[in-house]
Amino acid sequence: MSQDANKDLARAYFTAFLARDEAWWQRHIAPDFVRHDPGLDFTVRGPEGVRRLGEVLHGGFSEMELPIDEVIAEGGKVLVRLRFKGRHTGDLMGLPASHRRVEIGVMDLFHIVDGRLVEHWALLDNLGLLRQVGAVPG
Repeated sequence: MSQDANKDLARAYFTAFLARDEAWWQRHIAPDFVRHDPGLDFTVRGPEGVRRLGEVLHGGFSEMELPIDEVIAEGGKVLVRLRFKGRHTGDLMGLPASHRRVEIGVMDLFHIVDGRLVEHWALLDNLGLLRQVGAVPG
């Protein structure tokens, strides 16, 4: 795939994630896909893992948006700089709903092989998130 096609695939991941498009996940996420994310207390593997991640985030946040600020590609790697926005209206891995709006920076690096996402490294401003929902002092 071209670098432009890889960029389009990475952008489409976020659209599919917001829409909870399991058919897209089955087509574009490899069965052995893994997301490296130190902020999670579970492992995200394959389309099923992305579904579980969606359940956690959609369960914890309403009004979720993922505006993309920048996309850079080199070879089979795509780096996406974006923002996570939403309202904390549900339980989030043990944190009760605060009903506060949050906005944090995110950097996602994807590895793409033969038109499928095979690996994902996610870095989120987890401390900023915890401050914004009132779990730690700001």
